[in-house]
Amino acid sequence: MCEADLMELRSTKILAAADLAEKLKAHRLGGKRVVFTNGCFDILHVGHVRYLGAASAEGDILVVGLNSDGSVRSLKGAKRPIVSQDERAEVLAALGCVDYVTIFDEADPLRLIQILQPDVLIKGGDWEEDQIIGADRVKAAGGQVRRVAVVPGASTSGIVQRILEKYR
Repeated sequence: MCEADLMELRSTKILAAADLAEKLKAHRLGGKRVVFTNGCFDILHVGHVRYLGAASAEGDILVVGLNSDGSVRSLKGAKRPIVSQDERAEVLAALGCVDYVTIFDEADPLRLIQILQPDVLIKGGDWEEDQIIGADRVKAAGGQVRRVAVVPGASTSGIVQRILEKYR
């Protein structure tokens, strides 16, 4: 991907929440269903790719809320993330199934869900629906909550552990 393509990717697919909310209004006026998911997506792997592909199939526009570096540290510890938020956002935005990426600083995506008002909220099958943050708000607004099966053994922590074991 050339530098011009990267610049376009950053300006058209990686957006601040307020700017993205305006874009989503236009998509909804065109009859599009907005799907939202969130995560750290540190060291993108096959589990992430399959998850995002399944999420994308639930609607027309897939939005990924990406935990900022500070948010990842608060959730996963001082040694994470491995990959910076800007690089993680760029990798996600380069995936064909992802329409938009927005970075959030909070530990959870509730504020972002309130701003973006997705029609479908997606989380991994390892989350019980009553524990999915924002599920109650999405359903109250007439939206849906879907859980996507996780790929057994596919995790960033597992990749880090295998690297440490092989290269110690």
